[in-house]
Amino acid sequence: MLKSIHPKLPMRNKKITRDYYLNQLGFQDAGSADYDGYLMIKKDNIEIHFFEFPELNPRENYGQVYIRVRDIETFYKMLLDRNVKIHPNAPLQEKPWGQKEFALLDPDTNLLTFGEPG
Repeated sequence: MLKSIHPKLPMRNKKITRDYYLNQLGFQDAGSADYDGYLMIKKDNIEIHFFEFPELNPRENYGQVYIRVRDIETFYKMLLDRNVKIHPNAPLQEKPWGQKEFALLDPDTNLLTFGEPG
């Protein structure tokens, strides 16, 4: 029945969002079409979609995605090597619920939390 999910998050500027995800986080474009006001990116087995919302106030954005990761330490190190800003309250750590997690905020303050069973 259910096969996959592709969350849709708001973005103010497609060029900035695309640059951040492709050049900072290592994603790539999903598909070959370029839709006005819409962005689709992928990395490994996940895909995230974005819709243009130029009036978005980043301080009022509560977009969030939890992404399960394999080999979280390597991914975390890759992001640090690329000088990706990790959320100041969410560096890589083992959580009481048994997950290793860290989080970051994208240019529109969508919260991305990455986790792997500890």
